[in-house]
Amino acid sequence: MEIEEMLRYVEEPEKVRLALSPIRRQLLELLREPSSATQLAAALDLPRQRVNYHLRELEKAGLLELVEERRRRGFTERILRASADLVVDPGVMGRAFTQIQDQYAAEHLVEVAAGTVRDVARMQTAADADGKRLLTFTLETEVRFAEPGDVHRFTDALTAAMQQVVEEFDSEGGRPYRLIAGGHPAPRRTEGET
Repeated sequence: MEIEEMLRYVEEPEKVRLALSPIRRQLLELLREPSSATQLAAALDLPRQRVNYHLRELEKAGLLELVEERRRRGFTERILRASADLVVDPGVMGRAFTQIQDQYAAEHLVEVAAGTVRDVARMQTAADADGKRLLTFTLETEVRFAEPGDVHRFTDALTAAMQQVVEEFDSEGGRPYRLIAGGHPAPRRTEGET
């Protein structure tokens, strides 16, 4: 695919809602490589009929494309792939998920953290195999908020500060790094823990 065909800008709330249910996110991720409903069902340990339903919905929304059809044991096996990586208009998120936004906040943080673990582990394995060092950095701290609303003001301030630093160091053609900032309540410590 050409680079402009690899990204798809989505601004319709219904398409965003269709793409962001947990099972459909998994399907879109797996369908970066062409696959069939049978293969996807096995990978996700789900009934093929359930996977087929979600594939049809994603296909109707234009988020999947047919790669080929194969005759197998008296039926036609359809091979699909994601039509593109989705880039969601940030303004849509508020319109599409106004009532359920908080419900997905923790889930999204867990998914981002899990994705980071997966990506870094894969790159570390490859670097080890090549006898190279994977250059990473970690910033970690704890902050105490007096009021719940302080979390939102802190997030806004951190976003502005991060944007300013990124603009200072971002270099076209340089090696891209992914920077993630997230926050969650710190686990309560028991007596004796430091």
